[in-house]
Amino acid sequence: MTTKMTTLFGIQHPIIQGGMAWVADAQLAAAVSNAGGLGMISAYGLSGQELRAQIHACRELTDKPFGVNIMLMSPQAQEAAQIAAQEKVAVVTTSAGLPTRFMPIWRDAGIKVVPVVANVAMAKRVARDGASAVIAEGYEAGGHVGELTTLTLVPQIADAVDLPVIAAGGIADGRGLAAVLMLGAAGAQVGTRFLAADECGIPQCFKDEVLRARDTDTMVAGKRRGIQVRALKNSYMQELAEQEMNPHVSNAELEQHGSGALWRAVKEGDMVTGCIMAGQAAALVKETMPAAQIIAQIMQGVKALMPA
Repeated sequence: MTTKMTTLFGIQHPIIQGGMAWVADAQLAAAVSNAGGLGMISAYGLSGQELRAQIHACRELTDKPFGVNIMLMSPQAQEAAQIAAQEKVAVVTTSAGLPTRFMPIWRDAGIKVVPVVANVAMAKRVARDGASAVIAEGYEAGGHVGELTTLTLVPQIADAVDLPVIAAGGIADGRGLAAVLMLGAAGAQVGTRFLAADECGIPQCFKDEVLRARDTDTMVAGKRRGIQVRALKNSYMQELAEQEMNPHVSNAELEQHGSGALWRAVKEGDMVTGCIMAGQAAALVKETMPAAQIIAQIMQGVKALMPA
């Protein structure tokens, strides 16, 4: 399938793998890229040396384009931006902020910059700054989310900017991709579905939680701090929601409660006090399989709904 997105990135299928913090590594990124999508490595929490090693490892595993996701609120963002430029990765996606200050070094390195945006104003701003495309991420997504749903956000941004729009949030199969293509998107970013990829290195207990998730099993908390997060319901998320409603709990205490929660889930397999980040599409994920098979199933579903 050829879209503005596949042409921009030089890939076969209009699917980007989400740059999930602590999850998106060289192995998963290479598997997605080898299958014709665009794999992403998350720079979050990595030192410059570790990020460079991940980029080199991915290049050993694939000769296809791949990218790096940089969370701009991360303490490592400055160093990660420099490493991405030095390594001349094909694509940088950004989240949790505006990438304006890094755009010149990335453009000079020939990198395509694709910010995640949560509203029309952000999309217009990054378009003026020289973005190559935008990822319109809806409230259904896992991790940090905005206020607007994918269904309403994508067409508004598609009308507002003259750039390829990549939809994110709630997309886990061919029906979801077909829907956002009809809304004006040029492709989709898929995160939660790839949590159940064979090449995804999260603990099996994390995958099992995604596989057993029902439609109402995610929740959003953290809005009081302005950093709301969607994850699967567990003791950690329920306690976070209770604490942020308590006026006697300070923002500093909320920050402390959240410190290391994602690490505990992803690296230690703690399904009780860890933050199991996943989107509402988790309820659509029923089995694990190789990343290539996930992409093939999505594309087969699209073609059944949108025959050439």
